[in-house]
Amino acid sequence: MNFRGYRMREEPEINFIPLIDVLLVILIFLMVSTTYQRIRELQITLPYASAEKPKASPREVLVGVNVDGEYEISGQRFGYQGVEDFASRLKQSGGDKPEDAIIIINADAKSSHQSVVRVMEAARAAGMAKITFATQEP
Repeated sequence: MNFRGYRMREEPEINFIPLIDVLLVILIFLMVSTTYQRIRELQITLPYASAEKPKASPREVLVGVNVDGEYEISGQRFGYQGVEDFASRLKQSGGDKPEDAIIIINADAKSSHQSVVRVMEAARAAGMAKITFATQEP
């Protein structure tokens, strides 16, 4: 016995409009409240250069910096003991007028930048303002 009778059943529908409204509100909230950070890793290749050598060159002080942070001035290797010690070594190798000498920094491509900055700081403390970097041709 069928007391309900025969009627057509309606298929249920999902209304997407309220769902889209809620998702848009969540999206706006996330965009406003999120902090974005840019983290980049720089791929740096040290420069190559080619230039003519000057005809008359003043006194040159060659300073070598290797990967391990060791320094070399005029063939003598040493470790970093401080700015004053480094500055006195630069003055000694600068000759009679160390302020006129040119410091040429030969740094290994994989040496730390701090090692090179130490050479520059010691040169400033020694009163030697002429600094240049050695490069290689490709």
